[in-house]
Amino acid sequence: MSIPDALAALSSLLGDRLVRAGSDLDLHGRSETHFPLTPPDAVAYPRSTEEVQALVRICAEQGCPVIGWGAGTSLEGHGLAVQGGVVVDFRDMNRVLEVRHADMDCAVQPGITREELNTELRATGLFFPVDPGANASLGGMAMTRASGTTAVRYGTMRDNVLGLEVVLADGRVIRTGTRARKSAAGYDLTGLMVGSEGTLGLVTELTLRLHGQPEAVSAAVCGFDRIEQAVAAVIDTIQMGLPMARIEFLDAATVEAVNAYAGMSLAPRPYLLVEFHGSEAGVAEQAEAFGEIIADHGAIGYDWATRPEDRKALWTMRHNAYYAMLAWRPGTRGVVTDICVPISRLAEAVEATTADIARSGIPGPILGHVGDGNFHAVLLVDPENAEEMKIAQGLSHRMAERALDLGGTCTGEHGVGLGKMPYMAREHGDGWDVMGQIKQALDPQNLMNPGKLVPPRS
Repeated sequence: MSIPDALAALSSLLGDRLVRAGSDLDLHGRSETHFPLTPPDAVAYPRSTEEVQALVRICAEQGCPVIGWGAGTSLEGHGLAVQGGVVVDFRDMNRVLEVRHADMDCAVQPGITREELNTELRATGLFFPVDPGANASLGGMAMTRASGTTAVRYGTMRDNVLGLEVVLADGRVIRTGTRARKSAAGYDLTGLMVGSEGTLGLVTELTLRLHGQPEAVSAAVCGFDRIEQAVAAVIDTIQMGLPMARIEFLDAATVEAVNAYAGMSLAPRPYLLVEFHGSEAGVAEQAEAFGEIIADHGAIGYDWATRPEDRKALWTMRHNAYYAMLAWRPGTRGVVTDICVPISRLAEAVEATTADIARSGIPGPILGHVGDGNFHAVLLVDPENAEEMKIAQGLSHRMAERALDLGGTCTGEHGVGLGKMPYMAREHGDGWDVMGQIKQALDPQNLMNPGKLVPPRS
């Protein structure tokens, strides 16, 4: 058994859709963040479940690792072929298979992105709400249990994936879940697969929950003199049960970066970006209540973006913040980390992280989906400067440990990949060993995205 034998058989199966050109290997060996280039041995571009099944069976026979690939936007090195093997790129499996209006769900292939799906849904009165910022593939979003700016109202991928078609490590094809809104029939295999990061199988179809497009949408931005004022306003908003669609935080450094990148003119101070969904009357009532909350916390301004183009500009600014930060300090790479804590501990976590970054001498803008206690730090380092990298990794380590100390998690939405492996034992205890036992049962050869998520095998 060998990887070369697997590639020879896969070449017969896929023809020129098994690619070994250096440019393609490098493209699929890169991470969005600081992880080193790790090219696979080949990249496969299947077009059907049957081809994926045949591919996996060949790799199982030859002991060849298999790594799934969506849009390549993950931040913790999830798609890197650390033990070699074949990256399976779902670029060509990107169709909407069926939209069922009456049931408010749809079936899609894994390679379609969230923006492409919502473009297809535009005329239906429905939309798919999970918005991680990047135009990620829906298969990748399911595998990392993605969330993002709208999770505070609509939930994460865990809440919006009803069922999956999965090719397991031995080539079996299973369907998990049903289109029913609830079930008490056995283990929740959908929940097991969502967030498994491709370590248990390759997803070839998803059944997704859809939502009605809101009658009215309104967005606003408000500034604060101090970070703690903004965070306190978020905590009060959530504890009062105000149904925000989005509530995002940008610190002053992030604002400086997006001003330069997007031609904005926001004063360099902390900001909250908010959005309300609902009826005209409901949105107006929510906006008024929020205005009273932020006034109590010393908000500066409360500027509205009611036209669709203005709202789009506001959220495009937020979604491009990472690239704005990289442009703000040219030549740097981002050590990007996220944590999530109980909302009551959010202020403590943000303030301690801000102080830690300030002491370090490393630029580290902070932003996040603070409505659910989740925030990010983008630590900007010179990739050739070993000392800067060491400092940044120390900051990231202390963020993760701090989150666990506060009853939170080492990653709210980025996932484990390579970067968060060191914290799994502390966060899960013996539960991490159980994850490894599940992996052993379903993938005894350790071929599905090996080296990620579960304890290393001896």
